[in-house]
Amino acid sequence: MHADFRRQLATITLKAVLALFLIPTITFFLAHHFKQSTDARYQQDIVAGIAASAPPDSAEATALQARIRATPPSAVCFDDTTENATYREATCTRYSALWQFLVAETVALWTLVASALLVLIVLGLGALAFARREVQSLSFALGWRLLSVFAAAEVVVQGAFVVWLSFWITAFFLEMYAVKLIAIAGLFALIAIATVVVAIFRRPDEQNAVTGELVPEDAAPALWRRIRELAQTRGTAPPRQIVAGIDANFFVTEQPLMVSGHGVDGRTLYVSLPLLRLLDTQEADAVLAHELEHFAGGDTRNSATLGPLLAHFDLYRMHMHGMALTKVVAYLLDFYRVIFEIAMMRSSREREFAADRAAAKATSLQAVVHALIKISAYAAYQNKIQGTLFAEDRRHDGALDIARRIATGLQEFGRSDEFAGVLRAGEVPHPFDSHPPLSERMRSVGHVVDETRFADIVCHRPEATWADAVNDAVDIETRLWRAYESDFSQMHEESLAYRYLPETEEETALVLRYFPPMRFMLKQGRHIEVNHEGIVHPETGALIRWEHVAGLQFDEPSFRANRLVVTHPEKGMLGARSTRIPIAIAREERDRLGEALGRYWTRHQAAHSHAVSSQFGASPLPDDSAR
Repeated sequence: MHADFRRQLATITLKAVLALFLIPTITFFLAHHFKQSTDARYQQDIVAGIAASAPPDSAEATALQARIRATPPSAVCFDDTTENATYREATCTRYSALWQFLVAETVALWTLVASALLVLIVLGLGALAFARREVQSLSFALGWRLLSVFAAAEVVVQGAFVVWLSFWITAFFLEMYAVKLIAIAGLFALIAIATVVVAIFRRPDEQNAVTGELVPEDAAPALWRRIRELAQTRGTAPPRQIVAGIDANFFVTEQPLMVSGHGVDGRTLYVSLPLLRLLDTQEADAVLAHELEHFAGGDTRNSATLGPLLAHFDLYRMHMHGMALTKVVAYLLDFYRVIFEIAMMRSSREREFAADRAAAKATSLQAVVHALIKISAYAAYQNKIQGTLFAEDRRHDGALDIARRIATGLQEFGRSDEFAGVLRAGEVPHPFDSHPPLSERMRSVGHVVDETRFADIVCHRPEATWADAVNDAVDIETRLWRAYESDFSQMHEESLAYRYLPETEEETALVLRYFPPMRFMLKQGRHIEVNHEGIVHPETGALIRWEHVAGLQFDEPSFRANRLVVTHPEKGMLGARSTRIPIAIAREERDRLGEALGRYWTRHQAAHSHAVSSQFGASPLPDDSAR
């Protein structure tokens, strides 16, 4: 496990523990302190009252005082006996201060106990997922149901704690209370509860879109026949459909998919046409046998069951991170998700090794390893080409010719030290959708190839490939690359709008295409404008340029924003300078203005950062940014 991952896991664990236990712990100790202080004050007052009203040297009064000292009022709060009725009525009636302190202390204690028990259950379910891949779906479903119920209960309870503390902290220590503070705390608690309830019933978009085209059997009869033979060898049913695409990947799934606007279900095999052209038939057979082993081993069936659960759970987690009060459960959800992800990664590694061995048995050890090396080279070089194109600071006019660039430069890249270094570092997308690095994959199948031979393997041109057996394969690739490059150019152009501090008319026009001036109407016919250069003051018409903005904040003494406070980086006599722009704007319009201010200011910061990095020769984006 990498050091960075260990640090992230430790951070998530710490956040989960703090979120679960911090507010209940504070509530418990404060309630306990309030209870003890109130007990002591009541006992002192009662003992003093008995002394003042009883005759001197009264044995009865002395006995009663001793009894009061030995029995604090909180001890009889829930005592229904008639013997303590008078004592209870005088000190701890229902909903009285002392009654509240005792109830809060008790509820906080049981909340801590329940939270600790839940953590143990989560760890137990995670251990179950580690132990058996076959029960991962059941384990996750149980954990998901348990956590959804607990999340609702935890937000309700901790919301109640926050509201209760907002009153009693000031009331007990300052002998006053702030109605507005209590109202705000209560409002946030209600919103948090509503967020939890809504999030439980929200469902993710379960349409899994795949970019590619269906390959019917009459379009590639020989390939279909070979896949059926390999499936029969592995003792499993063949795929219902084959999808051909241009991604540097092969995969199988049993989840419903959308392919070119058509819905398909059942077993699907995705094949990469560019990679099929790179592999000879035996190497491609090794890849296909590997993927079919995922059918035979139940991996795709398990993923089809688990995938929707994970998507729903992740959507729920996202909603829980939306508010401060719901974060008390969001971090626990993150903790459970990380534990489960580690378990899935572990079982995935084991299954990838098993699939490699099955592929070697169906073909040969050499075919498996050679396919792995070739596909790794292609994937790494494709990322390099796309990263280079995406990092360019000019628009791409005309065809990008990514496929041609890869085809003409792949052999040279395969001979380079860069490729060998990338493989050693484990930075390449794994060709079998695998987690283990290449060195472990080779050792697992028992065929280790020295990196000095990588270049010869990558540069070997096959005499026959399975791509040749797909009718219209060239046309399919041409259509897919054309669509891909169009989307790539669009994303690249939009990224340029975030990079430019425009100096030419062309650059200005591009920035204005994505960041046109936006006007927001205020009262009395005034308006405030936000544009790529800055904020136009609604009263003076002066432009506050983004380079003179260090912070933005709405000043809201009521439920309507009446000032926009712009903090400047320059210092004044009393600290940072600021400009206060008077605005009278409705809440909904204020939200739109806030979104625009954030987006346009972020654009300027990104452009400024890019200009600085370019000045010092730094690459503005990593090579795999467009992956």
